[in-house]
Amino acid sequence: MVVKVENLVKRYKELIALDHFNMEVREGEILGLLGPNGCGKTTAINSILSLLKFDKGQITIFGEEMTPNSYHIKKEIGIVPQEVSVFQNLTVYENIDYFCGLYIDDKKLRKEYVAQAIDFVDLNEFKKFFPKKLSGGLKRRLNIACGIVHKPKLIFLDEPTVAVDAQSRNFILEGIKKLNKSGSTIIYTTHYLEEAEVLCDRIIIMDRGKNIVSGTNEELKSMITTTEKIVVGFVDANGELLEKIKNIAHVLDIELKDNDYIIKFENGVNNLSNLIEFIKENNLTYEKLYSRQPTLNDVFLELTGKELRD
Repeated sequence: MVVKVENLVKRYKELIALDHFNMEVREGEILGLLGPNGCGKTTAINSILSLLKFDKGQITIFGEEMTPNSYHIKKEIGIVPQEVSVFQNLTVYENIDYFCGLYIDDKKLRKEYVAQAIDFVDLNEFKKFFPKKLSGGLKRRLNIACGIVHKPKLIFLDEPTVAVDAQSRNFILEGIKKLNKSGSTIIYTTHYLEEAEVLCDRIIIMDRGKNIVSGTNEELKSMITTTEKIVVGFVDANGELLEKIKNIAHVLDIELKDNDYIIKFENGVNNLSNLIEFIKENNLTYEKLYSRQPTLNDVFLELTGKELRD
């Protein structure tokens, strides 16, 4: 086990930021840590990194207790914070070289690592640029390079794709996959649930300082009541129709959104055919009709009762 957090408690006077929080991170995996704003993610990460003193609990990394003086452990950790944290008066090369120098003393090896990090984030043509001359996506790449240049075994990535264009976002996500394949264990926080679905091996959803649930995408989806959603755009819908639809087998709930009926079903394997039969029997007309399986957003919403960007 690379990281093990047991019964972590952190209080800010009357506020309980972490309430007996537990987490395990296995070697070689990408673990997604998700939760609404204020759920305790940042507090948990800062506690794990010994940047914040906590009230109760135990944290081990690489099988050893993590303390503020565990420098031999910290050398094996890389941090890519949400805010771009680089020196504005240093060039791209100088920034990466500086952060590498915090961990690597050997000048020849440091030079090799810096060159490899620049190649990895594809910033070779920007080596002499100062950060203020870079686009948002390029600054994110620089931020990542500074955090991973010393080749850490464990990497914390805190919303690395926030406020970047689609091309840069895809580039960063592919880079994260490469880091993982090269042997790094990754803890990944994001507000983009679709990223977690395609990127993470396991996901922890936390709320109010607690680990609400953890598992793979499929395991999490199997935990919720909704198993299918069918979207129908009726041409001739009315108030009575809503009540009639509720009587179809396995219907859990109906939501009207932008003139579309979103019908939530539990269990059942003939939901779509049952709905089509209902439409025929009632001589209804529709403009659209499609089914979709639960997403991670459905899981999150059902378990926490909140949108992720709450």
